[in-house]
Amino acid sequence: MGEQTYFHSVRLNKDKCTGCTNCIKHCPTEAIRVRNGKARIINERCIDCGECVRVCPHHAKEVVTDSLAALSAYKYNIALPAPSLYGQFKNVKNIGYILAAIKELGFDDVFETSVGADLVSLYIRRELRKGNKNGPLISSACPAIVRLIQVRFPELTDNIIPLRPPFEAAAMMARERWRRSHACAPEEIGVFFISPCAAKMTSVNAPIGNARSHLSGVISMMDVYGKLAAILSHQEKLTPLPVRSFAKGVGWARSGGECASVTDKDYLAVDGVFNVIRALEEIENGHLPELRFFEGQACVGGCVGGPITFENPYVARMRIDRFVERMTESGEDDHKSEPHLDDDSEMYFTEKVKPNPIMKLDEDIGEAIKKIARIEELCADLPGLDCGSCGAPSCRCLAEDIVRGYREEVDCIFKLKEKVRDLAEEMISQADREDKVRDLAEEMMSLADRMDVNKEETK
Repeated sequence: MGEQTYFHSVRLNKDKCTGCTNCIKHCPTEAIRVRNGKARIINERCIDCGECVRVCPHHAKEVVTDSLAALSAYKYNIALPAPSLYGQFKNVKNIGYILAAIKELGFDDVFETSVGADLVSLYIRRELRKGNKNGPLISSACPAIVRLIQVRFPELTDNIIPLRPPFEAAAMMARERWRRSHACAPEEIGVFFISPCAAKMTSVNAPIGNARSHLSGVISMMDVYGKLAAILSHQEKLTPLPVRSFAKGVGWARSGGECASVTDKDYLAVDGVFNVIRALEEIENGHLPELRFFEGQACVGGCVGGPITFENPYVARMRIDRFVERMTESGEDDHKSEPHLDDDSEMYFTEKVKPNPIMKLDEDIGEAIKKIARIEELCADLPGLDCGSCGAPSCRCLAEDIVRGYREEVDCIFKLKEKVRDLAEEMISQADREDKVRDLAEEMMSLADRMDVNKEETK
């Protein structure tokens, strides 16, 4: 079997990286190491959550998305704005103006991703009525959280609701709607999601639960913000487009919005990837037996806090709350019909979400057990300071890297100092043996060089 290939939208710009080690402390899956003064992202551990993008002071972590130039590949183009986009702009009268501004970017149509959220909500409610004997059902809406579960909580993969996320549901509806109204082939239609995060781009290029995505590409919210803000500064020139989604679909933009759409009891909504990890630990350990539904969002505040958004997430959430409130109070939802698909099967995963445990040390169970024992032995001998000087986020990660053959024990600066001290003492005791002294001196020089390398890596 060949080596597994990975697609990641979060990439490292080596020219900008200074090897500062800031990112290694903020990665929820310990996917980053610093080697020879540069960060390195470990493919099998990365979940494209974008935490490293947020914390890198040198902007060396970048999110690769499509540009508006990608529209030229299709005869027709449809934009799918994430509902979090609506919270990026101030003084907007209603969502219809934002939809109209998006169309001005060169799209033939704009279809709200929040309509997809409304549709997914219907299917989640069905799944909740069925119940689940193995603990709470877990939302599949956030691709980063689904990948987090695959990597760090493999035993919970069966709890993930096997439903396509809202942006996929919206893409299916948008393409079919346009195909019927314009009598064209599906391949002539480009459907592009305007995204707040890197994980959506990864999900389109490497789908979870399905062989392919219904999206043609993903455009960064940050890339279009300036153009849209300029257009919206002259709202009086725009004719607002009709808003098809319900208020609750728009509410999916912020943490708790999904829960509010699908259930009114026994649910838990958690935002921020490290908070989600703590909640999933509670679920995995059986400490939340009353829980029926879990909504996890990798970004603080939900999608409004995505790493490629423009506005402060708390300000964006406030604006989303206002839109939802206005839509609810106006009664406009009373005149809308619920979205639907002709083929229900299209809403479900066709492939099982498989665990991708990062602690798999060896194909042979016996050898894996020996390696785990060696890791424990090394951990007990390392200082336990988790200082990051070795380029790994923790002493345990260094121990694992040593067992995997990627690093050596003396990559720990404290172990290196111990080694140098031991060699110096041995030199003194062997002073009468010239050859031995020469060998020890050469080894000390080698270790000194290693200390210089470690020093450079931690600058």
